[in-house]
Amino acid sequence: MTGRRASLCALLACVLFLSLGQPFVPRLGIEDDEALFAAPVLGPRFCTWAIRVGHSTIALMIMTYIGAVKTILLGPIVRHLGGTVWTVREPALLIGAASLWVFYRLLRRIASPRAALIGCVLLATDSQYLLTTVFDWGPVALQHLLLTAAMLCAVRFYQRRETISLAAACFLAGLALWDKALAVWMVTGLGFAAAVCFPRQIASVVTARRAAIAVLAFALGAAPLLTFNVTHGWATFRSNWKPDASGLATKGWLLLLTVRGEALFGYLAEESAPVPRQPSSVLERASAALASATGHPRGNLSAYALAAALLLLPLASAAARRTVLFALLAAAIAWALMSLNRNTGGGAHHAILLWPLPILTIAVSLDSVFAQRASRAAGATVLAALVCVLAASSLLVTNTYFACMVRHGGSTSWSGAVFPLSRTLLASHARAVYCVDWGILEGLRLLSRGKLPLRAQGFDDGAMREALSRPDHLFAGRTPQYEMFPGNTAKLTAFAARQGQAREPVAVVHDGYGRAIFEVFRFTQTSPSFRPSRTQ
Repeated sequence: MTGRRASLCALLACVLFLSLGQPFVPRLGIEDDEALFAAPVLGPRFCTWAIRVGHSTIALMIMTYIGAVKTILLGPIVRHLGGTVWTVREPALLIGAASLWVFYRLLRRIASPRAALIGCVLLATDSQYLLTTVFDWGPVALQHLLLTAAMLCAVRFYQRRETISLAAACFLAGLALWDKALAVWMVTGLGFAAAVCFPRQIASVVTARRAAIAVLAFALGAAPLLTFNVTHGWATFRSNWKPDASGLATKGWLLLLTVRGEALFGYLAEESAPVPRQPSSVLERASAALASATGHPRGNLSAYALAAALLLLPLASAAARRTVLFALLAAAIAWALMSLNRNTGGGAHHAILLWPLPILTIAVSLDSVFAQRASRAAGATVLAALVCVLAASSLLVTNTYFACMVRHGGSTSWSGAVFPLSRTLLASHARAVYCVDWGILEGLRLLSRGKLPLRAQGFDDGAMREALSRPDHLFAGRTPQYEMFPGNTAKLTAFAARQGQAREPVAVVHDGYGRAIFEVFRFTQTSPSFRPSRTQ
């Protein structure tokens, strides 16, 4: 296959990726972590660290391990166009498509145009890559783009000895670290794997000047994160690194589910509903019919393809073997780092950070074995058929996700009930709105465009008394069945009762699938002269 034809087909794969994402964009509610990037630009504003420049405040760190890169890029969009599923998810989808193209260019440089196209097609049709990009709660979209671009620049530097490419590679790696400190997993894995697999190549280009440029460029990209830690006692590492080897088997199983494309069933999309919705549009009916005809497939064939790529690796060329070993070692180190830390490695948004390395492994190994080592025409034909089967299996899983979302809606975190909740609270003109449970505040901040007087409900006595002090304070929580932190509302209600106040329902908000997700309420004084006794 010529380079020009491969590039055209790769562009079509990027367009396919964008097209596959469109039906998902309006499908679910806004999840809190997905909306977190808007916290520094919409009221009530929040960030962990910001600086003053003239009359402006520039957010640099949203949390101790999440930087404001996405805020700087997308903040102006939601500030001027409003917080909607389109202004949040379309940019993430475009970033994902850009990462596909960068991945294609990377494979062109380290393998062949055919391998590059195979990798691009398989990544474009990967259910987990698509969904974690569209709903970008990780966040992962920028991580993929920045780190894949860093790899491309590093390879370009080696091949052309361009200092600017070296600086760009290190700067992008540092920027990825600022975007999300968890990028240290992949940066460490890639660096260590490069040193092990390509020691002579690295030694041939290392000079004191280039080393200095690399360090300075990396430090420049990660400067906000580094400065924050220097001035805040290395809070990123103190608060987020807690070694814990328990749960490795569970995390390993989650990684396999992510490879197979089924890790998000039950997390993004519910698999049952009290009142399932019937498909209405042409697309929805076609999706439901296809899912039914194919048996609602939940897993693709990628795990088998990955196993075949590894088993056939001894038949690949020496260059292909070295490239695949690099990808495997980098992924293994990154996975070990995330899995040996408490509370990380157990979700698809962490496992997917290893991508596109698994896809790279499949593309490079199978291309070398079938198209280069086997009979040229026959091998290429077999490989094309394999890629079509793999892509089709992934597309069928993606269709199952869509059909499931149409019929059963989103899970608690992604419930579409957040939209009527936002409208209900805006219409109330409350003086303050207290969010009683986790996973409510950020979505409301985004959807209301910062117009709601939101407060995070604290559970110390002083904060509770302040929240209960006025009748025009409203409280937004989840119904008991769907609480993220069970008992929050009951705890608040019990405290209010001790103050002589009773909970008064204002509204119950449903998701359209028969689930009462949110409840809005206030507190009213029942005994003006009531004073709690010491025994109460």
